[in-house]
Amino acid sequence: MIVIPAVDIRDGKVVRLLRGDFSKEIVYSNDPVKTAIRWQSEGAKRIHVVDLDGAFEGKLKNLNWIRKITAALDIPIEVGGGIRTEAELKTILSSGATYAILGTRACEDENFLKEAVDEYGERIMVSLDVRDGYLHTKGWVHPTEIKAIDFAQKIKMLGIKTIEYTDISRDGTLQGPAIENISKLLGEVTIDVIVSGGISSLKDLKDIIELKKKTIAGVIIGRALYDGKILLKEANKIC
Repeated sequence: MIVIPAVDIRDGKVVRLLRGDFSKEIVYSNDPVKTAIRWQSEGAKRIHVVDLDGAFEGKLKNLNWIRKITAALDIPIEVGGGIRTEAELKTILSSGATYAILGTRACEDENFLKEAVDEYGERIMVSLDVRDGYLHTKGWVHPTEIKAIDFAQKIKMLGIKTIEYTDISRDGTLQGPAIENISKLLGEVTIDVIVSGGISSLKDLKDIIELKKKTIAGVIIGRALYDGKILLKEANKIC
């Protein structure tokens, strides 16, 4: 299991949102590149980059920042937010990103997802942004009637190897991860999972580790790192 610092970009700034609410934003930096370099220098093995403007507007908006980050770093970069077309997917994966994270389009278009997997293989990951067991799309503002577990099972059959599971109700809250929900997902679907949402302490990381599921591939941490509640070096030691 690896620790993956989050670099969420909105209007060219590194921010964190509370439960995905764009009106509840904390700005941490005016330079996403320097922020990403900082996490690499502190021992990050991968960086999670999200184009928040893109997620909300439905098209890539921070491509220049993404390109600058991938050019500046030597570690794998995963990028999500606003990747809704084949052209945008190709652009992200040719810009230096190691992985592309599909969310809304993956939920809406099974053929698009299948073609993406056929073309790019394990470089395609799918984001499951979940509230009360159901997926939310379009920057987390659009609830669907798709059950997260059912969707995870379906996309596994399409060839997806890794999903990113975010509990929206916990994201940015520092209230701890939704352990029960994570455990339920892992019990139903055998697929690599990267967990996100609510992680606030080393104890939270240990709680995830104690699930003893080999399919937990990583944890994405945002606010806890930026607020200094978790030191990346210490987190790496226990993961």
